[in-house]
Amino acid sequence: MEKFIMAAGTALRISDTLKGGTTVVLLHGYLESLEIWGDFMKELAMHYRVLAIDIPGMGISQVRGEVHTMEFLADVLKGVLDKQGVERCFVVGHSMGGYVAEAFAAKYASMLQGLVLFHSTPNPDTEEKRENRRREIELVRADKKELIAELFAPKGFAPENRKRLRAVIEQLSELISMSDSDGVVAVLNGLIQRADQNEMLRNLNVPQLFIFGREDEFIPVAAAEAIVAAQPQAEIAWLDHSGHMGFVEEPEQALAILTGFIDRYR
Repeated sequence: MEKFIMAAGTALRISDTLKGGTTVVLLHGYLESLEIWGDFMKELAMHYRVLAIDIPGMGISQVRGEVHTMEFLADVLKGVLDKQGVERCFVVGHSMGGYVAEAFAAKYASMLQGLVLFHSTPNPDTEEKRENRRREIELVRADKKELIAELFAPKGFAPENRKRLRAVIEQLSELISMSDSDGVVAVLNGLIQRADQNEMLRNLNVPQLFIFGREDEFIPVAAAEAIVAAQPQAEIAWLDHSGHMGFVEEPEQALAILTGFIDRYR
């Protein structure tokens, strides 16, 4: 069921299936919205209560100022859970959604049954990455989101999957082009500021799963392996034929990995 609610003083769109003993929260990535979960969410909803949100600044949720820090977004999620009567849950964060999930874990660990980073990282932006984000802000302010869409949308998928998933890539590209410019800038400013979460995760007494794609151009295998080495407490899963969008590229394998993890710890 989709609806608009107020949480932490922010108007946002959520989807909540309401049924199921275990709650799984889905947090989408940068330049996405809750629609991106599509059939994957429907499959999960056969096993659990599934709650997804449009992260403020993305989709059709409200923009609150010029900077959406990951901590602010974590507070919004806490507000959503309180309003929906969720005391404990598994949080699954895709890419930027993983950064929000980490900030949530740092502040509200007692509400977590498990944390899943899906094509995400605990590392802060490098200075080069921050500079790239500043350039992206300039493009958005110059009303050139279509250019970002052309570059960003196909890169999220493994080369072997781009032809097969052309319709999804076009949908994602359209979503990017239609996104609120002020919202994109607020989120980019927040991403630039995000903290190093490596130590927090190592000390977090919550089951953790990291899912990586072997064809991911945003988190190449070498970078993923360095994360694995730095996070011995986490369970690791690889999708052999996925880029940065494993729940779309290899949905059956991704679903099996995720449900296996949830069922072990619920």
